[in-house]
Amino acid sequence: QRGAQTDAVGIYQRIWNGAMPGMASGKYTNREIFYRSYIQSYIERDVSDMVERIDKLGFLDFIRAVACRCGQQLNIHDIASDVGCSADTVKRWLGILENSDIIFYLRPYSNNLLKRTIKTPKLYFFDTGLVAYLTKYSSSEILLNGAINGAILENYTISEIRKSYINAGMDCLMYYYRDRDSKEIDVVIEADGKLHPLEIKKSTRSGTELASTFKVLDAASVPRGAGAILCLREGLSAVDRQNYIIPIWMI
Repeated sequence: QRGAQTDAVGIYQRIWNGAMPGMASGKYTNREIFYRSYIQSYIERDVSDMVERIDKLGFLDFIRAVACRCGQQLNIHDIASDVGCSADTVKRWLGILENSDIIFYLRPYSNNLLKRTIKTPKLYFFDTGLVAYLTKYSSSEILLNGAINGAILENYTISEIRKSYINAGMDCLMYYYRDRDSKEIDVVIEADGKLHPLEIKKSTRSGTELASTFKVLDAASVPRGAGAILCLREGLSAVDRQNYIIPIWMI
């Protein structure tokens, strides 16, 4: 849908609102009350059903610490240090979040011909409204200019792609790429025997320089297919014969 939702302000409003059924349907009009009730219910009912005795305040601190790290490589010891619990506890609690479809991971793409890739997954939330609530952003305008604006835009875009596969009943072979030389590609989708690289940017001026990193995949045994820069431009365009610029509002 074009119009107000296609620019940065509209996209971040969508990110801040989230996509929980109660919010998306318009059933609940007060976002703060909705997410506060959701978290309370989730910890009191769902989490307590999975774990007999759990430190509820500690778990709330934990999920907030995880939300602050959306779109980042998983660092269990860093989270444990922030929350004041053991690494084993963080691992158990991350398992709870994953099993209840609060978070998901992107595994790094690896290939026997790509020798210098790292092995750490990146962490994302299915709902960015929940992230914005947990990180205490009181409006979409503040979020647009906030410290996590790039990370939450990446989280939103990747979660929307993943959910589109889930809703279509399709397996999603989606990864990210990073090597020890700090070359990184936000998303690598393996489909129909090819690797499709995607870069996600808040910029409206994305172009050829961003697609140049895609060439690192040429060393893999799987051929590289069409790639894309996903950004805040208004319309579709081409970088070159193999790569495209796609507005995030179209995802």
